[in-house]
Amino acid sequence: QVQLVESGGGSVQAGGSLRLSCAASGAIFSINFMGWYRQAPGKERESVATITSGGSTDYADSVKGRFTISRDNAKNMAYLQMNSLKLEDTAVYYCYADLLVNSGLGSPYRRVHWGQGTQVTVSS
Repeated sequence: QVQLVESGGGSVQAGGSLRLSCAASGAIFSINFMGWYRQAPGKERESVATITSGGSTDYADSVKGRFTISRDNAKNMAYLQMNSLKLEDTAVYYCYADLLVNSGLGSPYRRVHWGQGTQVTVSS
């Protein structure tokens, strides 16, 4: 019913930039939060950045000043601009959306949906 598709991952040298995109589609009534998590090999998944429908943002301390999250509410899309990338930013990045799903029969219901993940590799 709802799909999130990420794009924009890849390989880059330290100090470089990448921009991730996340497109949400399907039976969406509204989207509250959108954001990005990441998981590096052997580590737990960690929150990277979050943005509300009103544009309020929150970042992990490790990416503040380097990453910028934004969204286009009309297109149900979120973006993560990653600058000054470091080796430790290497991970699989997952987009998520905390949203209300159109049930088709009754009131919309709340769900959190995840994308499939996109690899970001930073090399020296």
